[in-house]
Amino acid sequence: MPLGLDYGLIAALCWGSTDVMGAIGSRRFGSLRVVAIAQLTSLVIAVAVAIALGVRVPTDPLVIAASAVFGMMAAGAYLSFFTALRIGPLAVVSPVVAAYGGLTVVLAVVLRGETLLPLQAVGAAVATLGVIFTGIVFDGGWRGTRFVGPGVAFSLVALTLFALVTVGMATPIGIAGWLPVLLISRIANAGSIWAVLAVVTLVRPRGSDTLLAASAPRSWRGIAAAGLAGILDIIGFIAFAIGLELAPTWIVGLASSFGPVVAVIVAVAIWGERLRPAQWLGLAGIGVGLVAVALP
Repeated sequence: MPLGLDYGLIAALCWGSTDVMGAIGSRRFGSLRVVAIAQLTSLVIAVAVAIALGVRVPTDPLVIAASAVFGMMAAGAYLSFFTALRIGPLAVVSPVVAAYGGLTVVLAVVLRGETLLPLQAVGAAVATLGVIFTGIVFDGGWRGTRFVGPGVAFSLVALTLFALVTVGMATPIGIAGWLPVLLISRIANAGSIWAVLAVVTLVRPRGSDTLLAASAPRSWRGIAAAGLAGILDIIGFIAFAIGLELAPTWIVGLASSFGPVVAVIVAVAIWGERLRPAQWLGLAGIGVGLVAVALP
């Protein structure tokens, strides 16, 4: 197994479970509140880990600035993603966002000059097509191709931001190590989200119902789901960050995008959501692509 693939898959397992918890919490408590709780929970854990390991914040101004910028960018990604989970079907939203893995591969090659073996390139392409197919439906042939269900627009924003964060974080992590960069990015992430929550709650601008409203009464179950989403997310991000420190960006980013398999299984087997033929084909493509990436 190529170095970094295992860390990417651990991140995928955690993040697929995060998707499930995020969907439960967002539909009961509103996406903005759930993201705020989740990111605060993850920040507390990141600080505790840093204290336990005796790690301090980096002193390099460029590392601090880059970590903070990408942390704020990640805040936008999480908010878009959790909003998509609130208004769209889990079996569709999660795989669509997972297309960030394919975009990460492209950006890593173009911006960072990383290289792929031929079989790995084929595997990356097949896996990317797989995650795309899980989010589309064909009505009347290719001309009738469309994304399945609501929330796709937010999903597209999230996948773009996640890909940019994945590639961008690799540089400061390479300089200062994963934990100091993670700490700064999570501080910026949680601070940004809570600032947005305060403004939206006080001002209530037009369109704020998309972020604050929920389709079910608020409950402790929703709050607990939000907290658990934060715990799973930070565990996944720790595995992801360690992978970025040890392996090429493209393989960690691609492997970490297979979390939707977990989300789709829950959505279909437990929640009763139904997959169309194209989505089953997409899941098969994800599996084949993963095998191709892992073989060299």
